[in-house]
Amino acid sequence: MRAVRPTPWPPAAQRRALDDLHFIRRTLENAGQFTAVSGVGMMAVGTTALAAAALAAVQPTPTRWLVVWCAEALVSLALGVGSTIWKAKRRGLALASAPGRKFALSLLPALLAGALLTAALARAGQWGLLPPTWLLLFGAGMVAAGAFSPPVVPALGGAFLGLGAGALVAPAAWGDVFLALGFGGLHLAFGAWIARRYGG
Repeated sequence: MRAVRPTPWPPAAQRRALDDLHFIRRTLENAGQFTAVSGVGMMAVGTTALAAAALAAVQPTPTRWLVVWCAEALVSLALGVGSTIWKAKRRGLALASAPGRKFALSLLPALLAGALLTAALARAGQWGLLPPTWLLLFGAGMVAAGAFSPPVVPALGGAFLGLGAGALVAPAAWGDVFLALGFGGLHLAFGAWIARRYGG
């Protein structure tokens, strides 16, 4: 019995099928979550923030206090970016995916606003407003970026917003306590949760 060969698709139908597959792939990428946030990295940030809070609390001048926290911000940024790259490579995740780009673009404006307000408030001598400003802006950035992440990320942002609101009404002398609770305690707690539930 003679074998029946399948009829090849016309070139136009093949092109349409490929276009449909590309559309489906782009849609799935855009709908995905950015899961390369590193819990281990967050725990490292929390540890350095607790050390920074202890060191900042004993500085003799506001300027030296600010230098400690600015140094901690740079260390935290390096730890956060480095640990995210490490987790992404280890798990085969693309940092330049649509969710990754949206996560970064949602977080960066709040960080930039924090840097600009830090300079303005320090110049005006409003040192007591810096801790609530940092907590509130970081929280707002995490809530925004969390729209493209697992639910634990916006929950972290909400916790920062709550601490920032508390720091606004608390005595200015408690600033380092609130910063230790936020950048130290919250990073340690949520980082441990992310490392356990989301693989590192």
